[in-house]
Amino acid sequence: MTKRTSIIEVLFVCDTIYSMKIQVITLFPEMFTGVLGNSMLWKAQDRGIVTYEFINLRDFGLGPRKQVDDTPYGGGDGMLLKPDPVVAAIELAKQNDPEALVLLPTPRGEIYKQSSAKALAARAQGLIIVCPRYEGYDERITTWIDKQYCIGGYVLTGGELPAMIVIDSVVRLLPGVLGGETSTEIESFQEDDENIEFPQYTRPEIFREMRVPEVLLNGHHAEIAKWRSSHSHKAEN
Repeated sequence: MTKRTSIIEVLFVCDTIYSMKIQVITLFPEMFTGVLGNSMLWKAQDRGIVTYEFINLRDFGLGPRKQVDDTPYGGGDGMLLKPDPVVAAIELAKQNDPEALVLLPTPRGEIYKQSSAKALAARAQGLIIVCPRYEGYDERITTWIDKQYCIGGYVLTGGELPAMIVIDSVVRLLPGVLGGETSTEIESFQEDDENIEFPQYTRPEIFREMRVPEVLLNGHHAEIAKWRSSHSHKAEN
């Protein structure tokens, strides 16, 4: 029987690792230093699995003050990102990676789930993430956006934190980042966006009179699998 070649094996053929380019358009690129410069996100870049690039939206600002925002038509509090600088930044990012998918974190987008992260990771193409600021953005920029995502029902000061969440959730799924072949196969939300994985324990066996469940200590794999299945549950909506 001929062995099927998986996508992971194709990506690693001839010791060549696919490198995903992630470009972030933001007014505050320094916010990403600590997050992307540590742990697995740093290791992914160090191994050549991903590259991070930052495009400072201020560089595309208009006039001597490099203006990137203005008051909304129709009145209202706050300022909106102007379309001119944002679109110019997106077009530059597209020149760097023409096939990249352009993402916009926004409350008006679809809810971001594990299946969203899996789909982005499986594309084997780059990402361009636009980080909104102030009260929002001129709606016309969405003409240049491929996908809009909402990370939850709350308000943040900008799109940088949602961008970090998207990057973390996608990069950890890329082949070679976590290391173990099954590292992402038995975790929360992996299969259907709903199932929460079972409780887990490590040494010591007894901690402050709280014991590890006996079934996890007996080495009986079928019983352990049954216990884990029975202790998984659906996420609350």
